Amino acid sequence: MLTLIKLVHTVVWGFFVACIISVWFFAWDAKYLYATLSIGVVLIEVIVLIFNGFHCPLTLISTRYTDDRRANFDIYLPEWLARWTKWIFGSLFAGGIMFTVVRWAITMS
Repeated sequence: MLTLIKLVHTVVWGFFVACIISVWFFAWDAKYLYATLSIGVVLIEVIVLIFNGFHCPLTLISTRYTDDRRANFDIYLPEWLARWTKWIFGSLFAGGIMFTVVRWAITMS
């Protein structure tokens, strides 16, 4: 069961990373609707994380199946990336939002 959870968690993580990265590309290409949709998808995940004590619900489920509590016990990522993923991709997400707003403002002026 832990293997399945880790696989699903990794796929979900990859989806949200793709959404975060796509914000930058959509904004660069002046596709602000798509950038906004990507931002909205990620914001839903942020709300889920907030309501789960800044943990993915899959992390909480996976604790039932192992005593391991390394940063990557519940996902197929290198331990350093699992440990820092919220900081790395949170920063990229915030930067992507700012980049989108600035590009849109410049385009509209």
